[in-house]
Amino acid sequence: MQSKYKIRLLRANLFAAACVLAFWALTAPPAASLALWLSVGWLFVTALLLDFSHRRSKGLPWQLLAGMLLLGLIATAPERHSILIWAWAAMFMLPQNRWVAVFNVTTAFLSWLLISSFLSLAESLLLLAALTILGILSITRACQLIDINGSIRQRLRLIPGLNLWAGEQLLKDLSREQTRSEREAIYAEVFLIQVKRHQLWSAAQKLCSLTYSFENVYRLDSHTLATLTLSHSPKEASQRRKLLCAALPEKQRYQHMPLMDMELSTITLETLTSLLPQQLGEAND
Repeated sequence: MQSKYKIRLLRANLFAAACVLAFWALTAPPAASLALWLSVGWLFVTALLLDFSHRRSKGLPWQLLAGMLLLGLIATAPERHSILIWAWAAMFMLPQNRWVAVFNVTTAFLSWLLISSFLSLAESLLLLAALTILGILSITRACQLIDINGSIRQRLRLIPGLNLWAGEQLLKDLSREQTRSEREAIYAEVFLIQVKRHQLWSAAQKLCSLTYSFENVYRLDSHTLATLTLSHSPKEASQRRKLLCAALPEKQRYQHMPLMDMELSTITLETLTSLLPQQLGEAND
């Protein structure tokens, strides 16, 4: 199934859940109604802004807000919303930061305490045991998703049909190209370009179209691109570099380094991006 159809299905499920909670809120007491309408609003906004990307967002963890809303729904009317306790099992299936998972485990336990006051001791312990088992299974599933998503994020070719690769591939290519350029007397250099976030993908496609088919372009982070160019001489490399800069967005930072001068054992993506100059359009020519 293509990702766009998965997103449509997920968006439809979020809208359906929002409609159910809205219907439920019509007959709820004031405090519970407020929590329900907040949840409805959150579900609608999430569905409207939903967008598929295998590149993980680095914003605030939205699972934290979802956990707070779920606890709020149960706390406002535990006898009425006790069935929502089972939603915690689904919550733990979502990949999330460790501290967010700890927060959600704590709020899930608080939810159980609120509901257990309306149950007998045996029923409370049985509910706790069932939640614990489901939670462990859900967290195990979440760990599998994290591993899968990690491998997807490390997927090397980022756009089918273009020589655009993840930065991790550059670290692998440096050693091979350094050996090749020494053996074949080719001048190779790493050319770094930093642009604004919204210009990254258009600049990457432009860079791919301007480099040779045997040269690759790499995405180091949300602002930085790199290419490993091969030329006959430093003079030719300088001419190519000027042509590339002229075709890219005007406001940019760029830097180049001869591949043979690089100490590969100390090179990381962070050290590469730190080599970019502070002033726009500044480079060592």
